[in-house]
Amino acid sequence: MAKIEPTVASTADASVPTTVTPTPTAPTYGTPYVVGSVAPASEATPASDPRQLDQLSRIEEKAARIEEKFARYEAVLTRAEASLERSAHKVDAAAGTMDFAAIRGEIASLRDRVDATPRVATLFTTAIVTAVLTVILTILVLRFGVPGLMPKLLP
Repeated sequence: MAKIEPTVASTADASVPTTVTPTPTAPTYGTPYVVGSVAPASEATPASDPRQLDQLSRIEEKAARIEEKFARYEAVLTRAEASLERSAHKVDAAAGTMDFAAIRGEIASLRDRVDATPRVATLFTTAIVTAVLTVILTILVLRFGVPGLMPKLLP
């Protein structure tokens, strides 16, 4: 991931020099002072030195790169914000269409069905009764037989 550089929150236009009222460190009283220079604004001469022009061009290139980075980050954040808004609208629409009363009714009917099922004690009682009756009927069939199907097997 690319390094995020801090942004500069400035509303001033960089192409226009900013002037301030003179301070005790300003060269003379009564003349405007250009921020970033040591000479009064009236005595400012155009930069004709190649080193100064080279430095100025590097500063401008750096400012252009910073502006490009800012524009890219701004585009990414704009897309993320739009995506988040779309997701929020989808969630809002889904929540609006849910029928909570129907869900509550389904849960109540399911609870009634669960409550209607036999519990453990009922199941054990049924199993014991079934086992005892099966044993008794088996003994009766073996002792007396089934007429027409099976003779008696026990004396």
